[in-house]
Amino acid sequence: MSARLGWLDALRGFAALVVVFDHSSHTFMPDSRAELMPQFNTSRYGIMVFFLVSGYIVPASLERRGCVRTFWIGRVFRVYPLWAVVVTGLLAVDALGLAELRDVGSQSAVTVAVAHLTMLQELLETPSLLLVLWTLSYEMCFYLLVVALFTVRLHHRSGAVAAVLAVLAVVSAVAGALLPVSALSGLVGTGPLIAFASITMAAALCCASSASPVLRVFGGVLGGALALVLVPFNGTVPVWEGLVILAVMFLGTAVRRAERRQSTWHRAAGTATLVIACAVGSAYRYGDGHHFTRRGWIVAFLLAVLTFAAGLAWRRRRVPGLLTGLGTISYSVYLVHPVLLAVIDGTVGRRSDDHAGLEVAFFAFLLPLCIVTHRYVEVPGQACGRRLARSRQAQVSKSTVSSSDTGNDWHVRT
Repeated sequence: MSARLGWLDALRGFAALVVVFDHSSHTFMPDSRAELMPQFNTSRYGIMVFFLVSGYIVPASLERRGCVRTFWIGRVFRVYPLWAVVVTGLLAVDALGLAELRDVGSQSAVTVAVAHLTMLQELLETPSLLLVLWTLSYEMCFYLLVVALFTVRLHHRSGAVAAVLAVLAVVSAVAGALLPVSALSGLVGTGPLIAFASITMAAALCCASSASPVLRVFGGVLGGALALVLVPFNGTVPVWEGLVILAVMFLGTAVRRAERRQSTWHRAAGTATLVIACAVGSAYRYGDGHHFTRRGWIVAFLLAVLTFAAGLAWRRRRVPGLLTGLGTISYSVYLVHPVLLAVIDGTVGRRSDDHAGLEVAFFAFLLPLCIVTHRYVEVPGQACGRRLARSRQAQVSKSTVSSSDTGNDWHVRT
């Protein structure tokens, strides 16, 4: 990432540390966590900052490349290598009796594996093997929607999309029980839904990455439709929150467009005001849920937006190397820490009272380990993805020249 976007790295690094504190406090500081959570939901704070950052940068990555296939190559090699290593590690410590996997009910190993490979498991009524993986399901839906808008040339309407999703969140909060969680799984069954979603996603990615303009549009729309069906009708978080998550990511995109002068700051501010009002209104209408209190969620959400705004205001200033370094390893921090906590919980066990020293020691062990996983897992994976993307881009360029010679230039860059 260029120096001028170092503020995004800083935000990611800070958000990752907050999420780690939220989860590790279960083990090392239960008393403090019990007092803090009703007032300030640290987990929701951290992931909302993550979602705003993703919304800001991910669509820009697609538009910079101008090619859906190279975009997906980049995403796959950015996300999956570390994901595969971490899941494999979790399975290993479970086999050694050092930790326990989450209960997946009566689902077979095959259906659990397929659901996780799509990264949509949290929207397919399949509990994530690692709790933190649930956010990647919403990230994947965002990718599908971004590609859909790109293929139909509506990707500049980010603010309008964010506004529509935010309004739908309020409607769903008011509707309440009319939209129960995991409704589709209850209707057709989890196994058939996993099979359908997996086939649909594979078809969408293949078609959206094809040379045919018609197939590209079909694939993009198919993937977007899959996301728009799963989030409101089969999410495990309340429907309104799933829609707010998508609205927040598109808000990040709207801010990016204003910053790049593809839109106006007045429009971005109007979108932000609407999204914030709808999110707060939805949470207030929903009330206290199983995973959070109304007050804790609202405070976390508002502080996440303010944190992103502060980072945006700081974007033209120099960001300390320590903060950008934390951002560089933030994905490792996010995925690796639950495995360590699972081993600690499965061997030593959780403390019954606060011990700040152990909390600090956990961070002191985690961060160097994440430097290693970033260096030897993430970096090689991303380098491989870049090589494949460059190879694909070279093939496209040759095809473009060849097609232009025959008057049939199919490759359209936006």
